[in-house]
Amino acid sequence: MERFACVTGADHGLGYAFAEGLLQRGYSVFAGLYRPISEELERLAENHPGKLLPLDLDISSDASVTAAAERIRETTDRLELLINNASILGDITATAADKLDFEQMKDVFNVNALGALRVSNALLPSLLRGESRLIVNISSEAGSIGTCWRDGWFAYCMSKAALNMQSAIVHNELRKSGGQAMVFHPGHVRTFMRGHLDETGSLTPAESAGHILGLIARHEEFRGEHPVFLSYDGTPMEW
Repeated sequence: MERFACVTGADHGLGYAFAEGLLQRGYSVFAGLYRPISEELERLAENHPGKLLPLDLDISSDASVTAAAERIRETTDRLELLINNASILGDITATAADKLDFEQMKDVFNVNALGALRVSNALLPSLLRGESRLIVNISSEAGSIGTCWRDGWFAYCMSKAALNMQSAIVHNELRKSGGQAMVFHPGHVRTFMRGHLDETGSLTPAESAGHILGLIARHEEFRGEHPVFLSYDGTPMEW
């Protein structure tokens, strides 16, 4: 049986690497795109005929998520895997002593915390018809309250902590049907989240995604009462 997965934020970086890795593992992939399809994605689609399924998807918009879920249902009645990867950074310099941009913080929350929940909620009926019933949320060590060291990054850190909590609540629902949620810190990846390529990253998107997909393939080993929060290398993280 054909296996379908959905990845948000597949335009570039880590999301693109997840889409590519899943295609290599035999999945058909709905690639959620915020921007028009790139030449890189077009080449990937050519290399996997009929398997890469571009999907207009702005996870900050109720209407966009609803439309994307309907498009998925027109193609298949079931999904095996959802990877909520799409995320934005927001301001990372202001401290509590500075003037804070609360409107921007709302935008970051709307994407990082509510956006993932929008997608999970819209696609849950399709996921529950699959065999894996698996939702993977890409969080960050920045969302760990137990290891917090920063004096800024308010929007990103707080939104990722909220993502972690909603992952636990979603996991409680998935468990009723034999499913689960997994939460990952992808490591310091060389991406464009800061508006330019972060050359200081220790991992390429393909390296990070490859490690995480390997752990996803072993998801049964991590099944339990609570979702796991793991680093890309399998190390347990603090919540």
